[in-house]
Parts: sequence; C-alpha cells; structure tokens
Amino acid sequence: MSTTPARPGSASRPRASRMGAGRASAVRAALAHVLRRLAWAAILIAGVTVVSFGIAYLLPGDAARMLVGPQASAADLDRVRTIYGLDRPVPVQFARFVRRLVHLGPARGGDAGVAGARGDPEHRSCAEAPLGLHVDLGYSFHYRKPVVDLLEAKAPRSVELALAALLVQLVLGLALGIVAAARRGTAWEDAALGAALLGASAPTFVIGPALQYVLAYKLRLLPYDGYGATAGEHLSSLVLPALTLGIFGSALCARIVREELRALLRQDFIRTARAKGASRLRALVVHALRNALLPLATLAALDFGAMAGGAMVTEKLFRWPGVGSMAVEALQNRDGPLIVGTVLFAASAIVLATVALDLAALALDPRLRSRSR
Repeated sequence: MSTTPARPGSASRPRASRMGAGRASAVRAALAHVLRRLAWAAILIAGVTVVSFGIAYLLPGDAARMLVGPQASAADLDRVRTIYGLDRPVPVQFARFVRRLVHLGPARGGDAGVAGARGDPEHRSCAEAPLGLHVDLGYSFHYRKPVVDLLEAKAPRSVELALAALLVQLVLGLALGIVAAARRGTAWEDAALGAALLGASAPTFVIGPALQYVLAYKLRLLPYDGYGATAGEHLSSLVLPALTLGIFGSALCARIVREELRALLRQDFIRTARAKGASRLRALVVHALRNALLPLATLAALDFGAMAGGAMVTEKLFRWPGVGSMAVEALQNRDGPLIVGTVLFAASAIVLATVALDLAALALDPRLRSRSR
C-alpha cells in the first residue's frame, strides 16, 4: 500500500499559523490592558481635579483683591472679576475650567500666536501643545502669570531632584537590603535593619537640618541651601536635598529587598544554583536579586512620581525652586489656580509613573501578559 509523501513544509504551516494567532491574541490582550490602565488614569486625574478645584476655590480670601492690590477701587475689582470669571458661581467656574483645560486655539506665530493672543482674556493663560491644542490651567493671582508657565519653569527642577533622590534611595536601600538578607541572624542584619528603621522614623524636616549641620556647618563641604548660579554650585546644592529624600525613602526600599531576597533564597532555582557551585553571595546578587526587582521598581515608580510632583518640606527647607515650594506659597497666598495646577501636576506625575511601570512590566514579563488576557 503506497502513501503519498507530504509536501515539505505542509506540517509546519498549521503550527506557524497557530503561533501567529497566539502572537496576535497577545498583542490584543496587551493593547486592551493598556487602554484599561489609561482609562483608570484619566478617571483618577478627573477625580483629583474635582476635589482640588473645590478645595482651592472654597478657601477664604478675595482673589480679585490679590490681583489688583489692597488700594483698588470697587470698579477695578468688578472689572477683574468679570475678566477672570470670578463673579460667576463656583460650578460655572469649574465647568469653564474643564472646558478650557485642553482646547483648540490659534497656532504659534505672528499675531495669532499664543504670545500675541495673551492680550485676549480667552488666551491669557494658555500654553500651546501639539496638534494645535492649548492647555489652560488658569492665571496665578499671586505671581500674575499663567500657571502653565510657572509649572514649565519649576517642574524640571523637581524632576531633577526626584531623579537624584531616587538614585540615593535605590543605592542605600539595595545595599542595606542585601546585607540584611546575606547576613541573616548576625549583627550585620541588626545593623542594616536598625539603619533602615532610623531612616524611616526620622522625617525629612529632621534629616535635612541634621545633614545641614554636619555637612554644611561643621565640615563646610556643601552649601546650606539654594539652587546655585553655576553648574558646579548647582550640583553641590543638589546633594543635601537629594540625600534627605533618599535616606528617608531608602528604609522601605531596604525592607522590601530583604523580604523578597529571603523568600527567593528558599526557591528551588537558588538551591540548584548553589548545588552547581555558586557561592551564597553570587546566588543572592545574580540569581535572586534579579527576580526581586519588580516590587522594588513599583516602589521606585511611586516614590519618583511623588517626588517629581513636589517634595514640599524638602524643597522649602533647602530653598529649592521646584513645584513643591511653589505649592506651599500657593497655599499661603490662597492662590486657587496655582493650587489646582500644582495638585494636578503632582497627581499626573504619580499616575503616569505607575502606568509607565505597568506597561514596562507587561512588556518584560510574559507571565503578566498571559494574566491580562
């Protein structure tokens, strides 16, 4: 009995088609997960907008009086209230704020550009975004400038401080966590955990002055505060606030690393690595630490978002001109638009950091992709 030989490649085609369908299904699942995360981010930011606007505009104080000064006449006050919509009920003001938050406007350039259009009350506080969109967070009563301009000037400084502080936090946290896990049951573990507990117990307004006293006053190695006029002065001024935030945040980081490593050291793949001749330190750092990075990255993303949104106490203590110190001044001056703008920026920084982390984890870990289907 003769059989017809199969054509070359005929058996592999169904397998290839199944692999292609599996990839397409994974892509669709990942895309759906991304859309869900972005939708939740939008809902959270919307909720923050409502709460912050309500609190800022229900605070006592006359915003119009802050704009024109204590000697202004009643006619000037009425005119300012009409220009900025302060004579309308709070719900009407909120509806206008939401409508103006992102809207279409004149493109940059010529008399129709944003710079020229700011003579028009409708575009007084706008900043141009891509695709002909304008972003409008209102007009600061205290600084008498658009809130978007103030955030554009202050936000890079807060992000810079957040990156430096996060680097300090990760280095200290990893070092303490690895020592505590590697030297379990010894004085080294007690010392590492004691240092982490001390960092967690001392708030930033205690750590900061202590560092100022030792490093700036006694040793005269670093400036007390400020931003610095030159690049060298700026880097020197960055060290103390970064250390303050990094030491405070490293405590939780160290505890997470210690607990994750202790759990991973009991896993079978660590026993296999040790059986193949890997030392305890190599098994800890090379094999276990790599698998403990995801919870650590989650903590780092949350902390970075919070610090980038403005570390109020630290920025004020070290006179660091970032979003946090500006937010304190906005609260002191009852500057409603600036309060809303800084709160929105901080919330957006945290939400976007967590979404970015979630998407990165989804791309790097196949188990998460299968879970999201």
